Amino acid sequence: MEIANPTALTAIAQPPMRTAKFAIGQVVKHRLYPFRGVIFDVDPVFANTEEWLASIPENLRPRRDQPFYHLLAENAQTTYVAYVSEQNLLADDSGKPVSHPQVPHFFKELKRGQYVSRDRTLH
Repeated sequence: MEIANPTALTAIAQPPMRTAKFAIGQVVKHRLYPFRGVIFDVDPVFANTEEWLASIPENLRPRRDQPFYHLLAENAQTTYVAYVSEQNLLADDSGKPVSHPQVPHFFKELKRGQYVSRDRTLH
């Protein structure tokens, strides 16, 4: 296939890419709700379902154009996986470990408040 004007391809507008504020292995807490967790994956922009987004009250609904973080999360009652926008996270500097049972699957140890990733084979 021949492209008549190869430079025309660069004119396609790309969404702005933002650098994630938080890192995999970092312990964070929610800015509004009483839970914390360790980040195990990051989406550069919203990558969940429309139903998930619509289930959040409109006045609290996060913007789509920001990083979203997958957390092994915990609160006073239970552990779970959470999907949280960057605007709703704060660093957790408590130094306390996260008690989620899947932490050892993703991380080797907690070192100076940051979890060290386990070497994993990707499929």
